[in-house]
Amino acid sequence: MTAPADLAAETFTMARPGTELPTLTVPEVTDGTVVRYALASRDDNPLHLDAAAAREAGLPGTIVHGMYAMALLGRLVTGWAPQPRLISLKASFVASVPVGDSMTCTGTVTDVVGTGGGRHAHVRLAVRRGDGVLVVRGRAVVAVGEHPATAADALPGSAVERPPGRSAL
Repeated sequence: MTAPADLAAETFTMARPGTELPTLTVPEVTDGTVVRYALASRDDNPLHLDAAAAREAGLPGTIVHGMYAMALLGRLVTGWAPQPRLISLKASFVASVPVGDSMTCTGTVTDVVGTGGGRHAHVRLAVRRGDGVLVVRGRAVVAVGEHPATAADALPGSAVERPPGRSAL
C-alpha cells in the first residue's frame, strides 16, 4: 500500500478550495487482506470469501468489503490531517471492487468555511478501482485551524467589515 506523502504538520491548516490530499493507492487487494478484514469486522458475507457463492450471485468472483474502501478514505483524510481534526466522514457505495484489483483514494478540498473561532475544510473524496470506475464517493469535514482575524476572512454578520468587493470564505 502506498501511504500519503509526508507533509509538514501544518499543511492541512493552509487548506484552500482546490487543495488536493496526497493520493492513497492500494496496488492489489489480496484474498488475505479480505479475510483479515472479514475477521476484524465480523463481516463473513460469502460474497467476500467464497468465489462460488459470489458467482452464484452474478459476480465474476469475490469482492472487497465496501467498508474496507470507506476505511481507506478515513486513512486518506487522517494521513493529511490529524485524526482529532476529522469532524465527519460520509460515504456512498457506487460499485464493487473485485478481489485482486487495485484501489486509488483521492480527496479535494471544495470549500473552507469559517465557524465560531475556527475554519472547516469540506473535502470531496473518491475511491476508484484499477479500471478507473468510481466505487465509493464521500465527503469529510476537517477542522483546519483557527479562523484568521482578517477583514477578508470575516464571517458574514461579524463585527469585522470586509473591503468592498470582498466576500467571506
